Amino acid sequence: MRGPALTRRGFAAGATLATLLPATSRAAAPVTRAESWRAAMERGFALDDGTGLYREYAPAAADDAKYATEWPFSQAHIAYLDLVMADASSARRYDAALADIRAAQQLYWANTSATGRPGYLSRVVAPLGQGDDLYYDDNLWVGLADVQHHRFRGDIASLERARAVFELIRSGWSTDADLPSPGGVRWTQKADNGDRNTVSNMPAAQLGLRLHQITGERAYLDDALRFYRWTNAVLQRPDGLYHDHLKRDGTVEKTVWTYNQGVPVGVNVLLWQATREARYLAEARRIAAASTKRFTIERLDRQPPPFNAIYFKNLLLLESATGGRQHPAAMRAYADRMWRHRRDAASGLCRPREGRAELIDTAAMVQIEAVLSWAPSNWSRLY
Repeated sequence: MRGPALTRRGFAAGATLATLLPATSRAAAPVTRAESWRAAMERGFALDDGTGLYREYAPAAADDAKYATEWPFSQAHIAYLDLVMADASSARRYDAALADIRAAQQLYWANTSATGRPGYLSRVVAPLGQGDDLYYDDNLWVGLADVQHHRFRGDIASLERARAVFELIRSGWSTDADLPSPGGVRWTQKADNGDRNTVSNMPAAQLGLRLHQITGERAYLDDALRFYRWTNAVLQRPDGLYHDHLKRDGTVEKTVWTYNQGVPVGVNVLLWQATREARYLAEARRIAAASTKRFTIERLDRQPPPFNAIYFKNLLLLESATGGRQHPAAMRAYADRMWRHRRDAASGLCRPREGRAELIDTAAMVQIEAVLSWAPSNWSRLY
């Protein structure tokens, strides 16, 4: 857990970057955009109460919950993971902060849930909070972060947590034969929920494929194919893009979100790697081409930044397999637009189109700028 030396993720509150670096290295350490977004995130949302947690909104309101919900927090967690993986200098600079935020992530962990499996709840658990509902997609982002961390560092603890998340996801497969298009991983454990989403199934396939790569266990590949095939049969459009979810009453919510296109691209890349069947790489390219055609820079700006971070990182995973360089240019153009037009001059936070600034948006911009600094040879490590 974070102690006094790790105030604001390793930096003393209010101190400037220059005063915190050794005298011999100050001139050689330019403040990157990723660091600027990160520092703003800490100033705007970090809570100096010893927990390592964040608030969700800035400025805070009297009736806000003290701590951010799990999905925004997980994206701040992943922001630090992406920073650490940028290069050796970044690893040294942010490693302690990453350890701190990974420890705080466990404050959302419950030892049981509605299916009997442990998992991350949408709010912090006792004694800091009451936990609240469990969302399968929230858990998947942490599971994928654990896989990425394991593949980077080789630690067994991260792999075991990713395995535990996957067991939870397996327990979320719908067995209700009365629902339309039976099967699929449900969105949430809420008793009245019958929604099955692209975002609760395709990231499940991605996690299963990564676990298959790491362990060689065939069951992970089989489950990944089950999640993948259900989503394609029920939620994929003829042009390759994906609708959002199937409702309990059988109607389809047809909004086309960026992250629901990016993850299937990544899944198909991993299926190609697992099977060496060319059709999967062709499908990844088809979805990416349809997505690129649809999501102009103006349309990207109308999508939530965390959706775009997930989208672009999966496109880079594709280019790690094909050797292409199309998508980093689009990612950079988006990052430039956000820096020029959506960064608040006073706070440095990502400015929403309406309402207050949110932790998740600035965390997403840290991710995007951090990954843009990665060497292309490292893109295969994404997710």
